[in-house]
Amino acid sequence: MTTKLTVLATGGTIAGIAGSAIAHDYRAGEIGIEDYLERVGGLGLEAELSGTQIANIDSADIGPAVWQRLYAASMAALAEEDCHGIIVTHGTDTLEETAFLLDLTLPATKPVVVVGAMRPADAVGYDGLRNFANAVRVASDAQAAGRGVLVVMGDRVFAARDVRKVRTRGTEAFRGFPRESVGLVTPASLEWFGAPWRSETQTAFAWPETLPEVIVVFAHAGLDGAAVRRQIGENTRGVVVAGVGEGNMPESARTELVKFAHRGIPVVRASRADEGLVDREPEDSENRFVAGRALNPQKARILLQLLLAGGESDPAAIQRAFDAR
Repeated sequence: MTTKLTVLATGGTIAGIAGSAIAHDYRAGEIGIEDYLERVGGLGLEAELSGTQIANIDSADIGPAVWQRLYAASMAALAEEDCHGIIVTHGTDTLEETAFLLDLTLPATKPVVVVGAMRPADAVGYDGLRNFANAVRVASDAQAAGRGVLVVMGDRVFAARDVRKVRTRGTEAFRGFPRESVGLVTPASLEWFGAPWRSETQTAFAWPETLPEVIVVFAHAGLDGAAVRRQIGENTRGVVVAGVGEGNMPESARTELVKFAHRGIPVVRASRADEGLVDREPEDSENRFVAGRALNPQKARILLQLLLAGGESDPAAIQRAFDAR
């Protein structure tokens, strides 16, 4: 039986053009999905591919409007009996956020793979074709189902919960935490490091009509309460702190955030460090703070938005949701 995959394209470097094989600057999102599928047609991939252009932009410009279209197209494709899996092409800068959002809102019944590239399509050593071929290999594998949304970059398979971009350049720009990767892949082979972990058929969260405003406050030496107040607007419904070390912050900033937490605005302590857990501290209960655990600030923001959209604002319940990730 021929594997049929739906490709949902959003742009990014994988569809970018520099106009030179050695130029540093390039334009993201220049190649349309039909042109791209024609380019990969000569690779001999063992799958039938059909594509839809969701957007064709730099992933720095990805936001709720594009996410809404991407989610709707994903659900429509998953509902098609002859669709065996989905590949989402995406820019790398916000790839982890989109992948995590989809992981929390899509069923795990069929493979969903997000893929990007670190070099534009006309650059020396373009990694997009190999990454895409690897994504086809993963999305075509029946064992990819039940693992949630996956990310394929640099011959590695990552779970959406774990993946993060850790370098600005180079094809090995992605790593995972707390799981480094869940599989190794080439266009000709695929090795999983364990069995599927998503046994439930229900999604973790319903798709929200709107995503509440949650801001990220970046902690640094000298951050004070006045600077925190200036960042929190009248529409802000939640705050994630990209804290120093294990989610820490200067005392003046902490004192100000405690006030907001006691007014019903959830405050999540995450870390600006690349790796490491943020555990609960003894004063978190009194402060009404939430410990971000293994989620970095950008993913903590996504999870908090979904919780708030579902009507959850109790710090204890929010903490349980973070503990469960």
